[in-house]
Amino acid sequence: MNQLPSTQCAVQLVGPGQLTLNCEKPVTPPGPRQIVAKIEAVGLCFSDLKLLKQFADHPRKAGIVSGIDAAVLKDIPSYVPGELPVVPGHEAVCRIVAVGPDVRHHRLGERVLVQTDYRELKTPGSNGAFGYNFEGGLQEYVLMDERVILERSGERFLIPVADSLGSSAVCLVEPWACVEASYVSPERQGPLPGGRMLVVADAGALVRGLAAACAAGRPGHVEGVCAAASQTRALRQEMGRPRPDDAQAGPDETTPYDIADPAAAVAAALGAIAKLGDATYDDIVYFGHDPAVIEALNDRLAARGFMNIVLAGKTIGREVSVGVGRVHYGLTRWVGTVTDNAADSYKHIPATGEIRPGERVLVVGAGGPMGQMHVIRNLCSGVPDLTIVASDTDDGRLNLLMEKARPMADARNVRLTAVNATRPDDPSTAQPSARHSYVAIMAPVAPLVAQAIRTADDDAIINIFAGIPAPTKHPLDLDAYIAKRGYMFGTSGSVIGDMKIVLAKVSAGQLDTDCSVDAVCGMAGAIEGLAAVEHRTLAGKIIVYPALRNVGLIPLNRLHEHFPTAAAKLHNGGWCKDAETELLTVAASK
Repeated sequence: MNQLPSTQCAVQLVGPGQLTLNCEKPVTPPGPRQIVAKIEAVGLCFSDLKLLKQFADHPRKAGIVSGIDAAVLKDIPSYVPGELPVVPGHEAVCRIVAVGPDVRHHRLGERVLVQTDYRELKTPGSNGAFGYNFEGGLQEYVLMDERVILERSGERFLIPVADSLGSSAVCLVEPWACVEASYVSPERQGPLPGGRMLVVADAGALVRGLAAACAAGRPGHVEGVCAAASQTRALRQEMGRPRPDDAQAGPDETTPYDIADPAAAVAAALGAIAKLGDATYDDIVYFGHDPAVIEALNDRLAARGFMNIVLAGKTIGREVSVGVGRVHYGLTRWVGTVTDNAADSYKHIPATGEIRPGERVLVVGAGGPMGQMHVIRNLCSGVPDLTIVASDTDDGRLNLLMEKARPMADARNVRLTAVNATRPDDPSTAQPSARHSYVAIMAPVAPLVAQAIRTADDDAIINIFAGIPAPTKHPLDLDAYIAKRGYMFGTSGSVIGDMKIVLAKVSAGQLDTDCSVDAVCGMAGAIEGLAAVEHRTLAGKIIVYPALRNVGLIPLNRLHEHFPTAAAKLHNGGWCKDAETELLTVAASK
């Protein structure tokens, strides 16, 4: 085992909005199943600000309630749930410098990329994570426990990386993997086999298409809220459960039978839905068009639940309040059809959120760090015949993006346009007249979802990448959304497989993650860097090198003022491994 220092510099969050630079933080030696890694670099992320503001109220700062023995957690000094001070920072690359005697899956000297999202370790509202309820990367050394950083499958959360790659390029795999995940994560294309389904039918509506929709597997539990007994019989027949005493066939006792008057049927349905208590459903199928019923059903969607609205030629007639925040954080999905067949709604769900050949992509908030990644990722995707519109409200951020992206677009025959969204009537920045077939939303602003539905083309995909707060609801034109066969989805974080995809692209030279870097610093600049992220004063990513204790925040366009030899190594003004190596050499003595 290498000799560890007794203390280190670390950024600690000690309360909501309370960051401190502690250069006397102890370095804890590893226990029998633990390792200590030296942080090479860590990127600053907008998600860090959510922890900064919420602190103990953040769902990932809460205590872990399942997935690991409580006695193990008590044995991990870097497990810091609730009100305990935490070291943030989850975009990290590090090298293992000490291992406990019982460590079996990690070795001394390994250089590793950190996957941060411990999805098997559940908190009451989310899961455990590096940089949240486990100490993160904004420190010189971090202690991790092998019982946490291994999936049950045996996959490691510490992914080995080659020494040939720069530290910043590797640590930026994590945010780029979150982007990648939003395109490659699989989407469910029908009702959940074995799940819970609720079927609601207005007066006069036909109940049909459920059997075809469930071809991949039937729900394990079905309940019905139907206006007519004939609809309930149709539901039983569709689900293959003809016996009226079958408890799983539904309907339950709240079902309104034989109500022909539409208004009375809606009132009875609302009452029946209210009596469902706290029940939630993996799939809700509504044969009807009443907006109040849809809004009531919205709250019955379980995490990852699907809402299917079968309009049968009718219209809803007004905007409906929809839980857009849960599309991202709860992975809920909304589909529908203008026909009377429930199976038709699922036919236009894409297998993944990937862009398609001939796509007309709009990236809203393209000038920010994540927006830049979406633009560049799609430019480098190899998908043919692309048109990409990069929209932002800041000319400076757009200009920086175009400096990076224009050569890539030209080399790949991608049509790329920059648009200032605050000047829609300016001919120099006006958006192309063609509607967009893919909209990626980078700003956590609910009205942008409504706008995307209004301006989207038929069969459009709407990628709600930004984390709109989970409780947020917003009025949406579901008539237009359903008529256009739209599909809105969201993802949160990434998994080990996503990181391996991006790491392979970086290793092969297909993707340059360093192109998103806008500033660098040591520990002395980390808190200022987080403020820059919060106030959006820098367009790209900020990389912190913990070994450089005394280096403040330096935008790349001012690097020459501080470290001219490092600035001379920049690649066309952009960050690269040569510039990083020079900075680490010349700044180490400061």
